[in-house]
Amino acid sequence: MRKRLGMITPSSNSVLEPVTSTMLHGIDGVSAHFSRFRVTEIALDAAALSQFDASAMLPAADLLADAKVDAIAWNGTSASWLGIGRDRSLCEAITARTGVPTTTSTLACIDAVRVLDAKCVGLVSPYTDDVQRRIADVWAEEGIAPFAERHLGLRDNFSFGEVEPTTIAGMVRAVASEGADAVVILCTNLDGAALAAALERELNVAVLDSVAVTLWRTLGLAGSDIAALAKWGRIFQTSRVIQ
Repeated sequence: MRKRLGMITPSSNSVLEPVTSTMLHGIDGVSAHFSRFRVTEIALDAAALSQFDASAMLPAADLLADAKVDAIAWNGTSASWLGIGRDRSLCEAITARTGVPTTTSTLACIDAVRVLDAKCVGLVSPYTDDVQRRIADVWAEEGIAPFAERHLGLRDNFSFGEVEPTTIAGMVRAVASEGADAVVILCTNLDGAALAAALERELNVAVLDSVAVTLWRTLGLAGSDIAALAKWGRIFQTSRVIQ
């Protein structure tokens, strides 16, 4: 039976759509569908934070529901600095109005860390110093205090998609060298999904790219075969099921 995956996408993101489509290439019976709303920068001032108000995101979910998708994901990591409760409330609201099971990138990353039973989690992102500190605090509230981190100090969301894969790989290696047993690439506009499997083999750590992990969780919600994407990393090889 065909499965349709709905992705709510930041307007200035240039990575997650082509990466998701590439990952699904050759996977029979699964398609990804995207709905955008405006996001242009990541910061902690009021204007930047207001971009993620549910009133802007819910209409995007409604449009995806018109395509009769089997699962919806907010394919962005904003709750990592806004607070995890924001994403849980958003998922509840989307499901209540569309009847479609829903997740987010942040919730998926947290689920993946727990499924893999990672103890020392490293965090890689493009964000500014204050956003990175806030993320560490929010994740610590979930019992996942980042063990080590690297970030790039960027604010403009479009610029995240221009970061070279070699730069991302270097940050992952640096965090792994400090003893992390899992590294989260936390941003759906960083082009890290294609790096994960090779870095896992090289470093013997789990590498959890936000785009890949969002797809992993959305596939699970839709009842699709996660193992079909096993070549993309350890998270697709796990047999544990999230309820």
